Amino acid sequence: MNAPVKSSKLIKGATGDWEMVIGLEVHAQVTSNSKLFSGASTEFGGAPNDHVSLVDAAMPGMLPVINEECVAQAVRTGLGLKAQINLKSTFDRKNYFYPDLPQGYQISQYKSPIVGEGAVVVDLPGGESVTVGIERLHLEQDAGKLLHDQHPSMSFVDLNRSGVALMEIVSKPDIRSAEEAQGYVAKLRSILRYLGTCDGDMEKGNLRADVNVSVRRPGEGLGTRCEIKNMNSIRFIGQAIHYEARRQIGILEDGGTIDQETRLYDPNKGETRSMRSKEEAHDYRYFPDPDLLPLEFTADYVEALKSKLPELPDEKRERFIAEVGLTPYDAGVLVAERESADFYEAVLARLADKARDGKLAANWVINELFGRLNKEGQDIASSPVSAEQMAAIIDLIGEGTISGKIAKDLFEIVWTKGGDPKALVDSLGMKQVTDLGAIEKVVDDIIAANPDKVEQARAKPQLMGWFVGQVMKSSGGKANPQAVNDLLKAKLGI
Repeated sequence: MNAPVKSSKLIKGATGDWEMVIGLEVHAQVTSNSKLFSGASTEFGGAPNDHVSLVDAAMPGMLPVINEECVAQAVRTGLGLKAQINLKSTFDRKNYFYPDLPQGYQISQYKSPIVGEGAVVVDLPGGESVTVGIERLHLEQDAGKLLHDQHPSMSFVDLNRSGVALMEIVSKPDIRSAEEAQGYVAKLRSILRYLGTCDGDMEKGNLRADVNVSVRRPGEGLGTRCEIKNMNSIRFIGQAIHYEARRQIGILEDGGTIDQETRLYDPNKGETRSMRSKEEAHDYRYFPDPDLLPLEFTADYVEALKSKLPELPDEKRERFIAEVGLTPYDAGVLVAERESADFYEAVLARLADKARDGKLAANWVINELFGRLNKEGQDIASSPVSAEQMAAIIDLIGEGTISGKIAKDLFEIVWTKGGDPKALVDSLGMKQVTDLGAIEKVVDDIIAANPDKVEQARAKPQLMGWFVGQVMKSSGGKANPQAVNDLLKAKLGI
């Protein structure tokens, strides 16, 4: 369990402080070409019931056959979560009736999951981090989808998702705020995307979370929890937790009790509502699936998968800090998404002097490129400025050919029209003026034209910035800023 919760994370009620206790069950769709127990396609967007085998439709006599790639993906994910890999696990039948579950049961894992305990380190704003324990990861099959808007008096069923492999990743109740919960889901999503075991697409439902929320007085035992089902937005997860905690506090402070139940979040109303009373494990009548043998593999199999894992965000972040000298914040921004980190690494690889300009490159990628992409509603994959072009702009700044101001103009040209930055600087006459004689003439002219300002700057040296601005303006931003500063200090006697 985490240390006692900080006072800033407590919720003030009418009768004193309350503490939230949050645990999440994240359902991540496994990246694989076919389903967990059949050869049917997992491709998104097919016509209704287009990707359904006889196994998925639960036709009589059809038997499940385990998909080895789904098993490997679960093991990779467990390794990425620094978790215990169980060399023997079993599949169980979880019995409940639902119209889009043709078998009348879900094949899942109960007492013997494929992955045991692990941990995720969640970085929060302000440099704080919390460690969230992972209880288990198990494999299970997804259900289909009911369509209620196709007919005035009937519901239709689409079984394309039926049998698709899911990893259910269950956290320990270590989370103490909505912000921690959002950070946990974002970090987990990032790890899965780095590993390539789930694409993390929440809009398609490929990553969704059930959020368990309870409240208690600080230091007391666990309260009764309510589960908010099928959350597919990190923003909505935060909103739902805030509302649900307040709802429970209100009931308890009025002398009521919390019913353990499953609830849904309505983002339009910003509130949760009751769906059904919460089932316990014994209600599902779990028993080992008689059609599937226990899943067993060797330590060598696990080791072979481990040896091929990519560098994960935490390791990449530490490397950027150690090797390039980035701040923890900048390194964290760059590694949050694998595509962003890959882009920065591609820029670094093309720099003429990595040691000199690595930090400058990070600053430009984060502020200029990411800022512009965000403003235009684009992602890194569709960036008009390539890693090669970005590296060329950084080289030009680092070697003193152009100033930071000229570089921003150059970036704008490359963004809108494309082209080779170095060739553009030559053809458009954008090179920085480093000729001290030329800069000195501009400085002398401005000093001669502003005697009153000269006296003020000598009395208050911070006013020298006005002269710097005038010189840069007069030179069209091409004067070397360091040369301008040095000359002005000498001429003004500061």
